[in-house]
Amino acid sequence: MNGRLQRLTSLFRWIVGPLLSAWAAVLWTPWIGLSVLALFVLGPPLTMLPQFLVLRVIPPAPGLPTAPLGDLLHAWWREVVVVTKVFSWQQPWAEHQEPDFIPDAAQGRGQRGVVLLHGYGCNRGLWNGWMKALRKRGIPFVAITQEPAFGSIDRYAPQIDAAMHALQACTGQAPLIVAHSMGGLSARAWWRSQGHAFDRIHRILTLGTPHHGTLLAKLGTTENARQMRGDSEWLNQMAREEPAQLAGHFDCLYGHCDQIVFPAETAILPGARVLHLPARGHLQLVFEPQAFERAMQLLEAPAQRAPERASRAG
Repeated sequence: MNGRLQRLTSLFRWIVGPLLSAWAAVLWTPWIGLSVLALFVLGPPLTMLPQFLVLRVIPPAPGLPTAPLGDLLHAWWREVVVVTKVFSWQQPWAEHQEPDFIPDAAQGRGQRGVVLLHGYGCNRGLWNGWMKALRKRGIPFVAITQEPAFGSIDRYAPQIDAAMHALQACTGQAPLIVAHSMGGLSARAWWRSQGHAFDRIHRILTLGTPHHGTLLAKLGTTENARQMRGDSEWLNQMAREEPAQLAGHFDCLYGHCDQIVFPAETAILPGARVLHLPARGHLQLVFEPQAFERAMQLLEAPAQRAPERASRAG
């Protein structure tokens, strides 16, 4: 559904916008026509700017200074570029451009696979660059579009489980999960649905995931947006049910210029390994070389031993 919605909005912006501009120019003046066109072209970037500027007054993660204005403006412009790329091309028109890669030859070869999980309002097309790079390296992967787009995060667990099973059957090893934003919560919800089975997880790399909720979710009305509020019972219950050892399987990549997940410390699980990136917006985290490099390091990391109690429970 996300792909269809984004195709409609993309067509509206790039076709209806110029048509309305031409109509306004003919009906009134060329300057009014240009103003209408500027609204369609510059409106989204200008709408994003206040989201970055508000971080000047939102306290960052402990130990981090408030983001300098220059960093916020840099992050804003980089975010404009990737948002345009993702929401005008990759997700609406290239969602299935890169198929999943589950080669028979991987069986017994010792190459661990990767499950890619997108965030709120996105689809698997977000990971096109990652999928090309993984395929080039011969690394098996599955990227899913989590549906329903605006339902409960718990409803994504069966899709994730199918992807995890497919890769483990192919490679003989528990996969690595790489998750952006809400996708990290989807991974935790899937793991809970498995009865906390540590043998199903290798590591989980989260990029800007609101592990403790985000203030921006207060504006959301869909079920999964409400679940991402910092005071949501859904998040609190999941945290209460998770064993302390889970955080040791996580690497949390985050930034204090993230205009979607803030305050910044909400993207960190206590006990997890942490990587901070300055002057990067929320979607930009997916496109950072450091994120892909960390994923490659985690693929080679030794499997963590499951706690005895968790093993019996799983």
